[in-house]
Amino acid sequence: MTNPPIRGLHHVTATVDDAQQDFDFYTTLLGLRLVKKTVNFDNHNVYHFYYGNESGTPGTIMTTFPYKGRGVRLGEKGAGQIRTTAFSVPGASLAFWKTRLRVHGVDVRDEAPRFGDEVISFSDPSGLELELVGTRGDPRSPWATTDVNAEQAIRGIHSVAMPIAVPKRTFQLMTDVLGFAIVNEAPDRARLAVGRDAPGHVIDVIRAADAPLGVNGLGTVHHVAMAIDDPEEQLRMRAELVRWGARVTEVLDRQYFRSIYFREPGGVLFEIATVPPGFTVDETLPCLGQDLKLPPWEEPHRQAIEAVLPRLA
Repeated sequence: MTNPPIRGLHHVTATVDDAQQDFDFYTTLLGLRLVKKTVNFDNHNVYHFYYGNESGTPGTIMTTFPYKGRGVRLGEKGAGQIRTTAFSVPGASLAFWKTRLRVHGVDVRDEAPRFGDEVISFSDPSGLELELVGTRGDPRSPWATTDVNAEQAIRGIHSVAMPIAVPKRTFQLMTDVLGFAIVNEAPDRARLAVGRDAPGHVIDVIRAADAPLGVNGLGTVHHVAMAIDDPEEQLRMRAELVRWGARVTEVLDRQYFRSIYFREPGGVLFEIATVPPGFTVDETLPCLGQDLKLPPWEEPHRQAIEAVLPRLA
């Protein structure tokens, strides 16, 4: 596919535990901006946090559902789910990040270099497996803070890694329909990129023939979303997926983008999300993430929703 409609990654969404711990970790420690504070549109008693760069550019966004106290079990990591979410940082900043994370009690591990890049790994408070990948020339503008300056700050999502027991059909879907290409290989994984081989465009498929199936729950990734330019392209892609044999949802209004969902053959939940309208549709750029924003159909329930959501310091 010479001009794939998929532009790269859009966001990663995870099921997590405590809302305050999650907020503190991603904003204070990792230095991301809270660009939207809303609710899970499928369960309005649970927050939906969006973290990213200044405007929440697609490809920079990590989102979480904090389910503490809602009866959600601990997840089990395994095949058929996203195992690792990697963020892109300047290569020279990895020493800064190792020190910063360790000072805050985070167990940091040096990984073997991967496809020419240095990598460190650690877990968030809910047990999500995260990585920082030292990259060269990532042009995306970061969100800088007083503790994490622009030379050190996260540029956005680098990639996700998903263990797949039998990856043949996964490769076929990703290359024949979604427009990915295999751009690098190692004995245990294949790197696929869409648009270009660069941070924010990459999914690694880990060959995991003997891994047990993963189970969604606290501390696991719920889905990964890919970006598409507009609703018309999204409908064309949906038709292509249906013709290929995927079971695809109808288009869903997520306020800040429109989405379709389907499972790839290995079991991972994929989303294709439009770039527009973006996070400034209901807040100005300087004020992103400051207020609890609800979709119009939830506004009549605001008082009840705010009464059950945990207060954030």
